[in-house]
Amino acid sequence: MGRAFVLVLLAGAALRFATLDVQSLWYDEAVTAHLLQLHLGDLLRAIPDSESSPPLYYVLAWLWAQVADLGEVGLRALPALFGTATIPVVWALARRVGGDRAAMFAAALVAVNPMLVWFSQEARVYALLALLAACAALLWLRALEAPRPGRLLAWGAVAALALATHYYAIFLVGPQALWLVLRAPSPGTRAAALALPLAAAAALLPLALDQRANDSASFINESGLARRLAQVPKQFLVGYDAPLERLLAVASALALLAGVVGLVLVLLGRGAIARGARTDALRLTVTTAAALAVPIVLALAGEDHVVTRNLLAVLPLMLALAGAGLAAVASRSRPLALAATAAACALGLVAVGGVDLDARYQRDDWRGAARAIGTAPGDRVVVAAPGSLAPLRYYLRGLRPLHAPFTPTTEVDYIAISAHRGGGRAAPPRPTADPIPGVQFRVVGRTEGKTFTAIRMRPPAPQLLLPGNLITTMDDKKATPLQQRGRQR
Repeated sequence: MGRAFVLVLLAGAALRFATLDVQSLWYDEAVTAHLLQLHLGDLLRAIPDSESSPPLYYVLAWLWAQVADLGEVGLRALPALFGTATIPVVWALARRVGGDRAAMFAAALVAVNPMLVWFSQEARVYALLALLAACAALLWLRALEAPRPGRLLAWGAVAALALATHYYAIFLVGPQALWLVLRAPSPGTRAAALALPLAAAAALLPLALDQRANDSASFINESGLARRLAQVPKQFLVGYDAPLERLLAVASALALLAGVVGLVLVLLGRGAIARGARTDALRLTVTTAAALAVPIVLALAGEDHVVTRNLLAVLPLMLALAGAGLAAVASRSRPLALAATAAACALGLVAVGGVDLDARYQRDDWRGAARAIGTAPGDRVVVAAPGSLAPLRYYLRGLRPLHAPFTPTTEVDYIAISAHRGGGRAAPPRPTADPIPGVQFRVVGRTEGKTFTAIRMRPPAPQLLLPGNLITTMDDKKATPLQQRGRQR
């Protein structure tokens, strides 16, 4: 692979591991943390109601948690490992479709891509999905080259694992499976290719139907399909949020335009690459396009789950193809290809660094909000909007929903936070008037973070507060009253 690749790999690993604890856990990660505290059987029983994805990542994370702690670094180290492993896999994939130069260009792009770095630092399924998608594409091309049982079974095993990680993997492995069936020389080789993916799909179908009935993915339809589709290319380039993100997105697109032009030359047979590599590039382009197009068509037909993170499987494949395109450009103008790659990588680093340095571009800051309210002298009520028991329970031990029997309260804390939904962040909530749960309560502290406001209120003596006595609407967001028992240390 060479010294240059090792440097790229180390840089990609550093971007993923060095800042694992910079950001707070957000809601979904806190749910993961809660699941990992359960026994394995209880975790599997909880997934149908709490998740909208298959169980593989959670099982792997549960095994990881047996040797790692459940702090922010421990939770996120596993996806960071998956994200780092994606770099050499994409290197190998790009080398197959464009040669050694393509491999280096693609590895560099993957190492600093803000979206891949983001999900490499999130304790959810997406880093594993990206890794398995790249592995499946590589093994699929090898199986097409020589459809021997061993290669077909290897692809089938990885395809089955991808399906067990995220349902959207079917849009990638489905076209690959169809292509293998059409190319397979005998029924035996077709059976070898399809046995494991079909078994995985059959096993997951009841779970998928069960999860379809819960509301865990209902937030997707809170914004229109056209808006979400417009966000995908921007977020693939510079992530969810970044300083000067529009300028960065335009500049990144212009930098990678050379790769797009080069890829077109490759597909037209005008790029200086081997004939077999051109064939693989064409195959990878077609299946990647299908993995993007089919979910969009289904969304237009009413089955709408399109959001950037669900499409993440195609991003490493697109970067491999961009590497092949840049390699084709390098055969005609090496300085242009190097300059385009360097610019794209520099812009990616700016976006990643901007997120690390500024809380406005980070995940919901429940950790900061919990620190702002600190500890209380006795039992207290915490009212949070939007209502998020999972992340507050992670940072405030002993927190639970407020219900009978009610106990005298020594403090009421209000937290209003601007939630990040992957398409931007609203302005920080700044209530103009302090919420008053009772006439005897007075404000003893108000903290305005970059993405939240926390207000602490105390009475002269402990008071019995019922849910009906609490203000539960802040900035038009429904708040959830929670109770923390005793002094927390």
